[in-house]
Amino acid sequence: MLLVVSGNYWQRRRAAFGHAFKGLGDLLYNHPHAKIHAVLSSLVLGLGLFFHFSQGEWLAVVICIGLVWSAEAFNTALEYLTDLVSPEYHPLAGKAKDMAAAAVLCASLAALVVGIVILLPKIWDLLNS
Repeated sequence: MLLVVSGNYWQRRRAAFGHAFKGLGDLLYNHPHAKIHAVLSSLVLGLGLFFHFSQGEWLAVVICIGLVWSAEAFNTALEYLTDLVSPEYHPLAGKAKDMAAAAVLCASLAALVVGIVILLPKIWDLLNS
């Protein structure tokens, strides 16, 4: 089967990436928790280079970083949407926001455990050498 893709298709794909990067920019510049994630992600990536992570360690770290960033983006999107549809306080709107924040917390705690499992032995070895 021959797939014919029009120029309009590529314009829509490019626009979709533009929207995604616009969202990422909003996340980075307007949300303090994302700035914390950015600092910690950079720190862990730098430690990975310093300690020469194995392929499996890199995969675990990259998956964890992606999971935390994705959870933060979903949390922010849900907060925006909740504020739009429920500008006045409503207990269910609060519960929705709390649940989305809990997802970020779960992803962050899992990433922390992975980081500890990978980094603690390396730091221990460095200090004892």
